[in-house]
Amino acid sequence: MENGLIRMAAAMVIAAIGIAALYFAARVFEPVAFALFAMAIVWPFQKGLQKIMPKALALIATLLVTLVVFVTLSSVIAWGGGQIAQWLARNFDRLQALYASSTQWLEQHDVFIASIVAERFNVVWLLRLFQQIAIRLNGLIGFSLLILIFLTMGLLEAGVFAENLRKIEHEPNGGRLIAAGVKTARKIRRYMLVRTLASMVTGLIVWGFSLAVGLEVAAAWGVISFALNYIPFLGPLIATVLPTLFAFAQTGSWELAVLVLVALTIVQFLIGSYLEPLFTAKTLSISPFFVVFSVFFWSFLWGLPGTLIGVPIAIACLTICEQYPGSRWIAVLLSGQAPDEKLGGAEALVDLPEG
Repeated sequence: MENGLIRMAAAMVIAAIGIAALYFAARVFEPVAFALFAMAIVWPFQKGLQKIMPKALALIATLLVTLVVFVTLSSVIAWGGGQIAQWLARNFDRLQALYASSTQWLEQHDVFIASIVAERFNVVWLLRLFQQIAIRLNGLIGFSLLILIFLTMGLLEAGVFAENLRKIEHEPNGGRLIAAGVKTARKIRRYMLVRTLASMVTGLIVWGFSLAVGLEVAAAWGVISFALNYIPFLGPLIATVLPTLFAFAQTGSWELAVLVLVALTIVQFLIGSYLEPLFTAKTLSISPFFVVFSVFFWSFLWGLPGTLIGVPIAIACLTICEQYPGSRWIAVLLSGQAPDEKLGGAEALVDLPEG
């Protein structure tokens, strides 16, 4: 009993030290985490290219394709945000007047909290917020460069690292690590595929709906919804609230704002609660509670990048736990599946990759 308590206390101390290290050394660990995440996605592409061309050329081609995809997506998202910011700037006086009239109406109905909100959150504050977001986006250039460097080094050494794992003294441990890496990469690729398809469907629906109800910069709202859908739970919530506020700001109509809120909530619910789980639930074997916890936990440690990388890190952690008998109960507990669907204790390791 005493030994168990000592082990538990030691584990808690180690966990606390690890969390502190992740928090205070975020500038080091963030690009490494994103590089590993990118490796899991692009490695099959590079491996396929290596069959028809030299390894160096395959690496260059993989990096170029990755860079093109990243720049294209970033440019489209920046364009969408820029369109909305320009609309806000062009309609500054109109928004200020609408805000003042709304505050007055609320005060006439004994909702005096509006005066406090008016002092803190006005249109000027909103414009400054968008400016801060633009500044942070500019800082992503250096962050992306670090990711590209780590990704290049990782792709160069991926095959050698796997071979070294096979040669370590305790072969079962090396095999389990390789198996965990293979399964994690497969799950992350499937997760990103489903998330991308769901984001595209969401973006198209929001764009079409915005056009139908007469919202301006409809294409920008479709792009923003597409981008935010990559953040589980929080992203769809923000992608629903922002167009609702915009609808009221554009028209001054509470009826249209409510219509937008209800319609987008239904769209997000159907896609997030039906379409995505239909394709990912059994494959990922991860509890919705753990997904939400991961998003908030990693956003606390790393901010906005943490919300994007939180779920892939959770997938990797559970997959590693799944490979070891002593920690398999954690993967079973957080699988989010019925007992007859959970992993058995004697599950065999997946086939190890070649090279």
